[in-house]
Parts: sequence; C-alpha cells; structure tokens
Amino acid sequence: MADIKEKGKKMFEKLKTGSNAAAEKIAELKQKEEEKNAIAKVTRAVVQTVDQDGNGVIDSNDLIIMALKIPGIRISRDEFLRKELYRHCTEDQIEEAIRLSPLKAGIDSTVIDKVADSVIQFERNAVSGISLALGIPGGIAMAATIPTDIAQFYGYMLRAAQKLMYLYGFPAIYTKSEGLNLDSETINSLTVCLGVMYGVASANIAIKAMAKALATGVEKQLLRRALTKGAIYPFVKQVAKWFGKKMTKAVFAGFFKKAIPIVGGIVGGGITYATFKPCCVRLKDTLKDTDLSNPNHIETEEEMQVFNNIQNGVIDVDPEDIIEVDETEEEISEETEE
Repeated sequence: MADIKEKGKKMFEKLKTGSNAAAEKIAELKQKEEEKNAIAKVTRAVVQTVDQDGNGVIDSNDLIIMALKIPGIRISRDEFLRKELYRHCTEDQIEEAIRLSPLKAGIDSTVIDKVADSVIQFERNAVSGISLALGIPGGIAMAATIPTDIAQFYGYMLRAAQKLMYLYGFPAIYTKSEGLNLDSETINSLTVCLGVMYGVASANIAIKAMAKALATGVEKQLLRRALTKGAIYPFVKQVAKWFGKKMTKAVFAGFFKKAIPIVGGIVGGGITYATFKPCCVRLKDTLKDTDLSNPNHIETEEEMQVFNNIQNGVIDVDPEDIIEVDETEEEISEETEE
C-alpha cells in the first residue's frame, strides 16, 4: 500500500510540474506575441512618418524631403565657397569661383581636393555624434526616434553632397521650397548624388552626363526636362527603387538597434562613422573627373549616349534603352578609411 501511495504522489508531482511548465510556456508565447504586435505597430508608425510623399513607399524622395526640412542642411553655394576658399585663394579668385567655378577661377586641383577632404571629415564627425546621441535610448518606445536618426544621417550626407558639387564646378542647387514641397529637379539631382555615394553605377553615368551638359552650355530647359522626364529620369527611378529596398531594411534594423539601450548608441554611432566617409569619397572621386572639374576627362560611350539624349531633348527613354550596369551595393564596411 505504501508503494502505491508513493507512486501516486510522484505521479501527482510530475503532473503538477508539467502543468506549471505548460503554463510558463503559454505565458512565454503570449509575451512573444505581444512583443511581435508592438514591433509591428511601431514599425508601421515609423514607415508612415518616413513616407514623406505619401505614396506608400520609402525611397530617396522621402529621404531628401525629410532631410531638407532640418535647419542647416541646405547650403548656400556663394557663402560656402567664400568661407572655404578664403584661406587658400585671393579675393579675385574667390569671386571668379563663385561666378564660374573653382576650376575656371584657376584654383589648383590640390587645393580643391584638400578642401573637399576637410568637408568630408567635418560632416562625418557631426553626423556621428548625433547618431550616437540618438542611439542611446532603448526600448520599443524609443523606436520613434528612428525617423529622426535617418533624417539626420541623410541630411548631413546631403550637406556634404552639395558642398562637393560646388567645389567641383556644379551651379547652385535650387533647394528653396513653398511650404513642404520641393521641385522635382532638385529632388532628382540630389537622388543622383545619393546614388553615386552608395555605389549605384548608373548614377555615375548620369552625373557625368549632367556635368557635360552644364559644361557645354546645354539649355537649362533641356537639362530640366532630362531630370524630370527625359534622359536622366530613368536613372533617377533606378536609384529611387534601390533606396526603397535599402530603406525598408534600414527601418527594421534601426528598430532592433533602438531596442538595445546604450550599446545601440555605441554601435549606431560607430557604424555611422564608418559608413559616412566611403560614401562621400565615392562622390568626390566621381565629381573630380567630369567635364566641369577635369579638362582631360575621358568620356565613356555610356556618358556620350546619355548626353546626346539630353542635348536632343529625348523624352521618356525606355528602361531597355539604358545601358545595363552593375548596381550591386558595395560592402561599405570593407572600404572604411580611417
């Protein structure tokens, strides 16, 4: 009889333990489901905030619109050139650089490159500090800071892009807006720049063709047409599409970074510091070898084709008419230069 009681007691304890384990498992699954729903809710809110043009897709247009709303992101070409060149050039050279370009003002290319490098380093330090500060808070509630983090990063990237374009001969980019709207020409020009910065090969062709059009005096109306519905526009669409995929991943990655307090800030700031410079260097290397900045620039067949389409006012170039190029994103982490 004692053995029966003992066996019964053990069986009861086993059932009790199993019941407790099942309850704990149910509670764990319930918690995971609640966390999953919370993440989905926050992610939808983030996407809605980042989607500035309301078309349901996050792309380069949204990044540019959001970034240019931040005070200090828009760069005055005249003020920038005057401020950066005064240590290296005469007053006459500076005024000529503003009126025409640094190259046409007779400013040595080594001086321009030196200023470009200092611009990249300055903007790199600025954005890294901001990203670190934004990355420190943790938890789901702090994921709302992701749009600000994205806007700050790309805002400083656009600051660097504008400065580099002005150093290497491009005219002022029209970035004034009525309310919250920006003209398509401005957005598309900056989209091409972002494409170059991220290694989208077709963007290099587009920006070099744009430079030749500007250098050879192609009518502004033709260049505007090329950017908004002509020869450059298919390249713009390719870059925007590429950024759409990239930004979708970035929003999710950003959420999980925000969910890790303190460490997220350190990692986020470090990644920003590592990735910012290679992007800017890519743009610098492209801009320093165009018809606006290099008298000895050797034109490729692809550039010539796009330039001819700009000059001839070709509209609605079919995607199949675009030269196929490798648009695979390069591994930025491998290119980091300290």
